[in-house]
Amino acid sequence: MRICLFGGSFDPVHEGHRAIAAAAHEACGGARVVFLPAARSPFKEEGSLLFPPELRLEMLREALRGDSWAEVSDWDMRQPPPSWSWRVVEAWRAQFPEAELYWLLGTDQWELLHLWARPDYLAEQLTFVVYKRDNTPTPRPGFRARFLLGQDHPASSSAIRRLLLTGEDLPAQWMHPGAEKLARRALLTK
Repeated sequence: MRICLFGGSFDPVHEGHRAIAAAAHEACGGARVVFLPAARSPFKEEGSLLFPPELRLEMLREALRGDSWAEVSDWDMRQPPPSWSWRVVEAWRAQFPEAELYWLLGTDQWELLHLWARPDYLAEQLTFVVYKRDNTPTPRPGFRARFLLGQDHPASSSAIRRLLLTGEDLPAQWMHPGAEKLARRALLTK
């Protein structure tokens, strides 16, 4: 069994996230991709997320409906913050001891991996799947990695949040229509 873990805030999820995950699914031999929205990233301040946990989960489920290779897990959201990748890997390794584990991330996070908690533990437990954009990733001796070359999707969660908060239309193909509807409805009730 192959499992590719994809952690992030997903505040909100956008079509770029889905495209990256689909590429990882293919590159990892049909691995199941598990989206793990974080309670709170260690790199983000408390209260910095626009959407509450339940809504981020609902938007993910809506955006991934019909993608049989993807699943959404609330495991990390049920843990005390901050969200630690090593804790996720430890839990998945305990549940699936024979699985080939992968961790999907972008080049930006690959370059910050030395700042993550317990990066050597992660290197022992899994293979990193690095979605590479414009720059060439720095080699990391002792780390197994697959580098996916992909087109940079124009969507970003921060740009989407800004457009949603100002009531502007999102560019086509930035966000799943059902997830966008959920986000807009939630902002109307704030």
